[in-house]
Amino acid sequence: MSAPHPSTSLFDAVVIGGGPAGLQAALTLGRMHRRTLLLDSGEYRNAPAEHMHNFVTHDGTPPAEFRAAARAELAAYATVTVRETAASAVVPDGAGFRVELAADADGAAPFTARAVVLATGMRDTLPAIQGLEPLFGTVAAVCPYCHGHELSGKPVAVLGSGPHVARVVFLLERIASRLTVLTDGADLEPGIRAQLDGAGVAVRPEPVKELSRSAAGATVSFAEGPSDEVGGIFVAAEFAQRAPFAEQLGLDLLPSGAVEIDAMGRTSVPGVFAAGDMAHVAALPMPMASVLTAASSGLVAAASLDGELLARDHPA
Repeated sequence: MSAPHPSTSLFDAVVIGGGPAGLQAALTLGRMHRRTLLLDSGEYRNAPAEHMHNFVTHDGTPPAEFRAAARAELAAYATVTVRETAASAVVPDGAGFRVELAADADGAAPFTARAVVLATGMRDTLPAIQGLEPLFGTVAAVCPYCHGHELSGKPVAVLGSGPHVARVVFLLERIASRLTVLTDGADLEPGIRAQLDGAGVAVRPEPVKELSRSAAGATVSFAEGPSDEVGGIFVAAEFAQRAPFAEQLGLDLLPSGAVEIDAMGRTSVPGVFAAGDMAHVAALPMPMASVLTAASSGLVAAASLDGELLARDHPA
C-alpha cells in the first residue's frame, strides 16, 4: 500500500499528453492503483492521419478510434482522473511538482504531484510548399514504415535534398512502381546523386510550385517543366518540442531536439519521466515515431515512476 499522502489534493503522478504514450502511462499507473491525473490538450501529432499502421492488432485503425478505446479502458480504473485541458507549466514544488493549467481551464487551481510523465509529443513543420499541408496525413507522409505499404504499385515522390533522401528511396523501392526525388531547387550531395543515378531513380531539381490532390493521389506542379502525378509523397519535416515543459524544467536535450531519457524513461531531472515522440535514448539518432513504440515507452516510464515512488515510500 502507498504511503499516506500529505494532502488529498496531491496526485502520485500527473501525465501530460493524451496520445498513445500518455494513455498507456495512465493505464499502467491506474493498474497499480496510483492516484493519477491525465491532462489531454486534444492536440495530437498523428491527428492528420486517417489510419494508424504497423501496430499489431491495430493496423488500419483510425487514431481517434484508438484514443476513444483507450479512454474507455481508463474509465474502469478509479484512481485515474482524465481532464480535457492543457497544462501551461510544470514547476518543482518541494518534493514534487506543481502543474498549472492553461488559462481557459475553468479557473481550476494548479495540481500537485509527486512525479510527472511528459508525453506531449513533437510538432512537425513542413516545407513551405503550396498545397502540402492539406495533403499531410493522407497523400503526404513522413514514415515509410507507417504509410509506405498503402502506396504499393503506385508512383511515389520523395521531397527533399538532405542525407535522408537515399535511405527513404531505397526503403520504398520494393513498394513503389516508380520513384522520383523532388529537390525543390536544392542540390543533392554528389554521393547521394550517384546512388540515385545508379539505381535509376529520377531526380527533378526544379522548384516545386504547387501540390494538389488528384484522382491518383497528387499532382506535382513545377516552376518549369511538365507536372507529375504520383500516388503519394514522402517528405522530411522538421520537428520540435510541442510543449514548453522541457525548457521550463531545464531537461537535457539531444541533437534531434528530443528530451534525453535513459532506458527507463528517466530524464535529467529526478521525478520527471518522458515518453513518446518527445524523448529517446542517446543511442538512437531520432525518436521512433510510431504509435506502438510510443505506447511501449509510456508503459516503461510509468513502471519506472511507480518504482521510484515505491523506493521513496519504503527506503531500504
